[in-house]
Amino acid sequence: MLRRQVISSAIAVTATLAFAKAHAETPIKFQLDWRFEGPSALFLLPEANGYFKAAGLDVTVDSGNGSGGAVTRVASGTYDMGFADLAALMEFHANNPDAPNKPVAVMMVYNNTPAAVFALKKSGIKAPADLEGKKLGAPVFDAGRKAFPIFQKANKVTKVTWTSMDPPLRETMLVRGDVDAITGFSFTSLLNLEARGVKPDDIVVMPYADNGVKLYGNAIIASPKLIAENPDAIKAFLAAFSKGAREVIANPGEGVKAIKARDGIINTTLETRRLQLAIDSVVASPDARKEGFGHVDAARLALMASQVSDAYGTKTRIDPKAVWNGSFLPEKSVLDILPKAK
Repeated sequence: MLRRQVISSAIAVTATLAFAKAHAETPIKFQLDWRFEGPSALFLLPEANGYFKAAGLDVTVDSGNGSGGAVTRVASGTYDMGFADLAALMEFHANNPDAPNKPVAVMMVYNNTPAAVFALKKSGIKAPADLEGKKLGAPVFDAGRKAFPIFQKANKVTKVTWTSMDPPLRETMLVRGDVDAITGFSFTSLLNLEARGVKPDDIVVMPYADNGVKLYGNAIIASPKLIAENPDAIKAFLAAFSKGAREVIANPGEGVKAIKARDGIINTTLETRRLQLAIDSVVASPDARKEGFGHVDAARLALMASQVSDAYGTKTRIDPKAVWNGSFLPEKSVLDILPKAK
């Protein structure tokens, strides 16, 4: 009888501790910049593998519809953290100087912007100089289009004209010849053009990062409320994310399985390729290796702030120190996740 009581008590204590632990986990609502595609594996794998929970966090990762939306949702308090283009974050800061809750970037993930200009070889466009006088197409909110004045200045292109369209029509209009070139993310527009029957050898890709434009890309952002009230949660999130990102980079196929679990209709082969393109071009880029994963260079950040202020025509000048806080980053060994250069 006594033995049963002891066992029952032990079970009760274990259950109580488990219950307490579950309720002690800090809830974090996380907003992605886009729908569940290859790069979202960087966040979905650590969620699926329980790395956030092991760090004492109850993380919910939701798909998004653009970096601007991710920034505003974190600013509104609807989400605690998110993933967004640093230029979009800068624009929000500069155009909303009196906003009470301006999100802050706490870890750089895309060390280079994925923005690129795409053309078809049959157009005769081979290099940025060939864009002179040409008709370009992109949605009005496209990151590459908004930053194009920086690309234009770096490559001495004096005049182009723009045609606007909804995102699904961008690559179709290029294939039809309605525009001479388009701007888009390198790992998105390339695959979209191939899906429309264009052979890879017939596509001209001009990445901004390879043509004089050293803008940072997407970063993890956090709300000022979370920063003030629970900085340890941010540190725990970034450490758990880094652990998952290391595994995704080492084995993209496994990462895509985590996406498939959230969206069963994705094309696994396509998204694995998209993820690998993103890793090669913007996550494990030469600049990322130089600066260290997660980090930014102060001088480069300041230059980007000035360039975005000019290109975006913001209401106020962007203060680089206001948009970035690297104090929550894990130690160097945790951030050592990039594969050796090939």
